[in-house]
Amino acid sequence: MNRLLQDSRFRLILAANIASSIGSGITMIAIPWLLVTSNNGDAVFGYVTLCMTLLSFILTPFVGHLVDRVSRKKILLVSQTISLLMLIVFTVWGFAGATYEVWHFMMIYTIGSLYYTFFYPTMFALNQEIFSKEQYNSLNGTMEIQGQLSSMIAGGVASVLITKWDLHYILLLDACTYIAAIYFYWKLPYERKIAQKSRESAKKNGAEGINYLWKRPVLFIFLLVSTMPFIGVMLTNYLFPVYVKDVLKASGSVYALENMIYAMGAIVAGAIIPIVSKKIGNEKTIIVSVVLYTIVISLIIHVNLPVYLAIMFFIAIGNSGVRVARNSFLMEWIPNDIIGRVDGVFRSIGLLIRVVLLATFTGMVSSGFLPLCFISLSGLLFVSSIAVFLTWKKGFEKDRVVMENDLFVTNKSM
Repeated sequence: MNRLLQDSRFRLILAANIASSIGSGITMIAIPWLLVTSNNGDAVFGYVTLCMTLLSFILTPFVGHLVDRVSRKKILLVSQTISLLMLIVFTVWGFAGATYEVWHFMMIYTIGSLYYTFFYPTMFALNQEIFSKEQYNSLNGTMEIQGQLSSMIAGGVASVLITKWDLHYILLLDACTYIAAIYFYWKLPYERKIAQKSRESAKKNGAEGINYLWKRPVLFIFLLVSTMPFIGVMLTNYLFPVYVKDVLKASGSVYALENMIYAMGAIVAGAIIPIVSKKIGNEKTIIVSVVLYTIVISLIIHVNLPVYLAIMFFIAIGNSGVRVARNSFLMEWIPNDIIGRVDGVFRSIGLLIRVVLLATFTGMVSSGFLPLCFISLSGLLFVSSIAVFLTWKKGFEKDRVVMENDLFVTNKSM
């Protein structure tokens, strides 16, 4: 940890991520609540989320290919700048005295969602590229703490601003944080490390990620089913606001408080998971975290509001635990010149699953079957818990040998 904090590159990345995460976090809490509380808002928000998931599914293979071809720093700067310019348009609209309509909320939500589609795979690949293998566990744990601490701050601020500020002031705050992030990313010292041969391969072979995983089927299944907690979080980003409003009969401040408690749990996970992973290994940590997430998500519909809020803490530990350990595992074993495309395969499949489930859940919510959505999600996670254990039990020692050879060849060519 101390070695990371002494690295100026890490400090700049940390500062940029904190700035953009707080601003966009406030906006992405406020906008769903404004949508849900609008006329026929439950269904509107569900279909908006579904459309954005479908768009992300279409874009993700392109993003993965881009991450392996282009400077990761350049991708971050360009995506931040485009998001900033679009936010300024909607900010000016509000300050001009014009009224925000539902379609404005939808467009602002789209901006945030598209930014995340580019940001996460790019930042993941950039971190693997510029930091050493020995730092991966601490790096991912610290990044989780940073992300969730920012979310906690955003949740606390949003719980006040949702009821006190007009939307254009919130958007102005968001735009200012993007400006700060752009400055920090621009100052980041960075030189592309991937050899020319690897760049040419990325141009020619967009299916390299699929080919890589096709030769390692057990590894593929293990990593695929371990993404289910994250898919669950994305689905509950739609389900939770509706559940808080319609079932628990709570206000927008409670929804913001829920985000704060979740962030606290994720911060704890970011601190303890690197230690746990060093003792029992990333694979076992992934299994334990998936099982924990499955158990707590299954309790949601059986508890009252105080217990519901408390459960958010453990949901966060389960999901963040999987993410920290899984990211470290991927960074350790997947060559950096194909990490964008390999990671893109799992993101694409995950997005496809989300499209199907969101379409199903939106229809169920519209028909008054919200509890059944949580029961269905619990069943899928239970199957995933069994699958992640069985694939680990079966082992992928042969896959490890192949991956070690891949890493040796990659490092030799750089």
